[in-house]
Amino acid sequence: MALRTKRLQAAVAALVIAGSGVLVTETANAEQATGNAPSTLHELVPQPVQVRPRAGVTFTLTAAAKIQVSTPAARGAAELLAGILRPSTGYPLPVTDEISGTGIVLTSGADPVTGPEGYRLDVTPKQVVIRAGSAAGHFNAVATLRQLLPARIEAKTRQQGPWTVPGASIADHPRYHHRGAMLDVSRHFFTPDQVKRYIDQIAAFKINYFHLHLSDDQGWRLEIKSWPELTRIGGSTEVGGRTGELFYTQEQYQDLVRYAAGRGITVIPEFDMPGHTNAAQASYAELNCDGKKRPLYTGTEVGFSSLCVDKDITYRFIEDVIREVSAITPGPYLHIGGDEALSTPDADYVTFMNRVLPIVKKYGKTTVGWHEFIKTTKDTALIPQFWGTTTTDANVAAAAKRGNKVLMSPANRIYLDMKYDENTELGLDWAGLVEVRDAYGWNPGAYLDGVTESDVRGVEAPLWTETIRTSADIEYMAFPRLPVAAELGWSPARVHDWDRFAPRLGAQGPRWKIQGINFYPSAQVPWKK
Repeated sequence: MALRTKRLQAAVAALVIAGSGVLVTETANAEQATGNAPSTLHELVPQPVQVRPRAGVTFTLTAAAKIQVSTPAARGAAELLAGILRPSTGYPLPVTDEISGTGIVLTSGADPVTGPEGYRLDVTPKQVVIRAGSAAGHFNAVATLRQLLPARIEAKTRQQGPWTVPGASIADHPRYHHRGAMLDVSRHFFTPDQVKRYIDQIAAFKINYFHLHLSDDQGWRLEIKSWPELTRIGGSTEVGGRTGELFYTQEQYQDLVRYAAGRGITVIPEFDMPGHTNAAQASYAELNCDGKKRPLYTGTEVGFSSLCVDKDITYRFIEDVIREVSAITPGPYLHIGGDEALSTPDADYVTFMNRVLPIVKKYGKTTVGWHEFIKTTKDTALIPQFWGTTTTDANVAAAAKRGNKVLMSPANRIYLDMKYDENTELGLDWAGLVEVRDAYGWNPGAYLDGVTESDVRGVEAPLWTETIRTSADIEYMAFPRLPVAAELGWSPARVHDWDRFAPRLGAQGPRWKIQGINFYPSAQVPWKK
């Protein structure tokens, strides 16, 4: 009987948990029986594709450990990991090309089934071994390893160990390639350090695209050397009327791009057009059909502005912007906005896009735009970003049928600036109230009529900032809904279950407290103490 029991326990301990949302192991059962905290294998967000627990196995990070790299593709992720682990552990954790002894090993040789962004992570008594075929895979594995360590690993000051990782083999890859977050720096401006703080926070959840909304009616936020008044005038104010040099120099922008790349994230710059352009029209009279500058705008209404479609200088202006920004943006994408052009007649909108889309292509970038623009083109390389509040859109469905890949950002599901409930002091409610379960309760691959799983490029969580003024405001609205978006973009559809997801999300609370993240403590989530 004892032998039979041991065999049964061994079988359970070796069970491959493939997207169930719950990990059942001999170790976990013992912990629950004694009242101890469950293994961190139970707490991963996003949920990996496959986890095989190793009963009785633990790796402990020690002062003698090294972070060992056998492939150049892993160097950036290794340096990022070392930078995260050193402050809390106090260990030197050198990054070395020598593969020997105890420590964390980043190498190649992942199973091809994990794909270009996936990884294999094996925890043994002496090493944590990460195998990936690309830099992206190594960054994604590092995000998982962080969550396998105790929450206090995220501290910026030295903490008490031990630094243990539960034994496991994890094979993982994303559901969608594009897992994005957007920050509007036009309604309210955020300093480079504030933007970097948000980049650090989203990187922890395998977000790989960061969309910067750099122009709108209220502010133009990036220096354009051939049109200097855009920032001197258009970058001088924001919602509420605060004034100053509220923009990024091109050097600051390039630094942000490099910083994001050092965390596995590609920046997508957005310059909204032909509407949402009052800041530009206030800077240069010639962008207006009547040749007169517009007054600066510090309110929050939309739809009243439009570039002059009939003037050639409009397109010279746009080409100069695209040329300068493309030269300092290594990523392949440029976002042209295109939404809420309520002051641009339909015929003019088509004329405008027919002239602008080839300019983006001329400078080697692929156009991303809010979904309205896709009605003007049949180019299947372009990416419509759906932000509507309904489950039908004939133009987007037609584009998907032609072969366009759709980026999903339905406002009533994943706009991070929507209020959680009627008592939320920050945010707006024009798309509805979006509690955490609402943000989780949709399937990106089966949400929009005529847009199937294979038509979806990915998921992006935008954060508009009409009411957002500080980093604490950003965090309150983004957490915990940003990790929800990350789960929808990464984890297999078969694990989509709120009752299993909510405890994993709640387990992130102690980490966020240690990091100083001002998250919203939703009553829908069972927060870990």
